[in-house]
Amino acid sequence: MNHYTPENFHTCNLGLLLGRGSALKDRLLDAHLVPYGVTAAQFKVLIINARFGIDTPAEMSRYLSLDSGSMTRMLDRLEHKQLITRQRSAADRRQVQLVLTDEGQALAARLPVIGANAMNELVGMLDRDEIVELERILKKLLQASGDPLLALGAAAD
Repeated sequence: MNHYTPENFHTCNLGLLLGRGSALKDRLLDAHLVPYGVTAAQFKVLIINARFGIDTPAEMSRYLSLDSGSMTRMLDRLEHKQLITRQRSAADRRQVQLVLTDEGQALAARLPVIGANAMNELVGMLDRDEIVELERILKKLLQASGDPLLALGAAAD
């Protein structure tokens, strides 16, 4: 179903609002993560690894929509912070696996609290029904696109 045309596209704010909402979420996460020395982008790597078991750089790149160079730099930073290690897979020596260090596991255990605090700050002015509806609409958009994290149950009902 087409909702936009070249004639009415100038009144379309959806892309702008989605992008600015995502940027706001990341700024709030960044602020909540300052005491832990990680960024919102690094948070995503740690929580996806811990919660969903995504443990290869290629998979992580796909789930975060990052190119391999950006992913390598991100993993280098996390490794430098001693939160992850990259290890050769025992099953296939050609493959590298991402493994949380003890410090990385300890931080990963705190990430749901940190994330919840940031999300509460983000949506604190909404009532519960509005949050449920917002999530429903966003899930519908992502499911229609075949989003890989939704396939893992990242936003299961």
